[in-house]
Amino acid sequence: MRRLLPICAFIAAPALAQDNAIPPPGASAQGDVSVTIHNNDLALVQDVRQLNIASGRVRQEFPDVSARIQPQTVTMTGDGLEIIEQNFDFDLLSPQALMQKAVGETITLVRTNPATGAEVREQARVLAVNGGVVLQIGNRIEVLRDDGLPVRVIFDQVPENLRARPTLSVTFDSRRGGTRPVNLTYLTNGLAWQADYVALFDQAAGRMDVQGWITLTNNSGTEYRNANTLLVAGNVDANSNQYGYGRPVPPPRPGARRAGTETADRERIGDFYLYPLPERTTIANRQTKQVSFLDVSGAQAQRAYEYRNGWLATFDEPQNVNTVLRFSSSRDQGLGDALPAGTVRVYQRDARGNPQFVGESRIDHTPMGSELGLTTGQAFDVKVQPVVENRQRLTEEQWRLTDRFRITNPDGTRTTGERETLQRTDYWQTQMRYTVNNARPEPVTVSIYQSGLGRWWADSRIIQETLPHERISDDQVVWRVPVPANGTVSLNVTYQTRY
Repeated sequence: MRRLLPICAFIAAPALAQDNAIPPPGASAQGDVSVTIHNNDLALVQDVRQLNIASGRVRQEFPDVSARIQPQTVTMTGDGLEIIEQNFDFDLLSPQALMQKAVGETITLVRTNPATGAEVREQARVLAVNGGVVLQIGNRIEVLRDDGLPVRVIFDQVPENLRARPTLSVTFDSRRGGTRPVNLTYLTNGLAWQADYVALFDQAAGRMDVQGWITLTNNSGTEYRNANTLLVAGNVDANSNQYGYGRPVPPPRPGARRAGTETADRERIGDFYLYPLPERTTIANRQTKQVSFLDVSGAQAQRAYEYRNGWLATFDEPQNVNTVLRFSSSRDQGLGDALPAGTVRVYQRDARGNPQFVGESRIDHTPMGSELGLTTGQAFDVKVQPVVENRQRLTEEQWRLTDRFRITNPDGTRTTGERETLQRTDYWQTQMRYTVNNARPEPVTVSIYQSGLGRWWADSRIIQETLPHERISDDQVVWRVPVPANGTVSLNVTYQTRY
């Protein structure tokens, strides 16, 4: 693939000086910087700079702003200053940019004879830069090739709108001269953060230690030095499960089984929690930085096993169950904090006492007091085999025979009643068997979730079961199946449905 500019570029004359010129390499023009970072690739930058501004109409440059600034969000305040015009120059100085800006202009080519070292200079007019550089040299047209021969280009000057750093230029009407603070505020993309959690789980003790880390990522094109940094947690991403006929149902996200109702001891603004970094930090461009924000020892936790089955899903072979880590974010028995969205990575110690990675799962923003169940993997030696053993069509009379048992009075007695009947004559009775196998040397309890009981039709019924179920929703029920060590248990269920 050809490079756009296979040469070295030199500038014969510097660009014209500007008011408050760009600082030397290694220095920053930023002042007192504060950065507020949201989760969704958005940040608010506030930069207070001490500037010496003359009176009258003045053009002032602000280098070292974000390369991904949203110019329409810029606000600027300063004593005795009124903004007339602002421009954001995001074309950065590079050999490619110089050549593209030189189209139609005359440049100087310097060719070096590799045998003698002698240099030959020619004037060339740049005709086009489209996948390569097309030049007019005298009466001939030449394509600048990447053939390894020593060639360099000399430009007369830097185009006015090319900058070594992203630069915002503002024209002021200044009512007085002198040094004063100027507060520059803008929104930018390219700055983001997320939480990462490391959990060391002790299954025997039913406890875990959790350390939470804030992971900052800067792809804004600019470094923010010694910045006062504030993180905002909000914008919960709601995910709905779309599962289908005859397939196992994936575990739900975000992992919260019950939403909490406790208020965390953190600053809030509106509906968002604020997580300030404890001290100022430098956020370098193209850098990922981690800062600790949570350190909890001995929180209650337990391992659980779950299997989720789609409607009429049947398998010839046993299926692995999900391994789930259950814990709470409550103040009394859990982590005692609101948890920003991120990834929880779980470790356990082996027989030698070394921590080993056993799985991970994501959580969304989770209020304090929530009950969580995070799927971290699949169990090796606990399996469930769901099988549709029998399925037959019912008559409307058979359907209505069980209809009377659907009405339960507050005192527990059952009576017959009328209900609106869907305009449908398909009634089915389905017998299912769920065989649970446990090859572990200790007993386990497997939660079997059956879904699809209310999504496409109404009024499904369970008329027979070997263990009592719990109705989770109109669409889903669960059985808690105890299985002895190295044992097998069968759960048998008979459904009546309209499909």
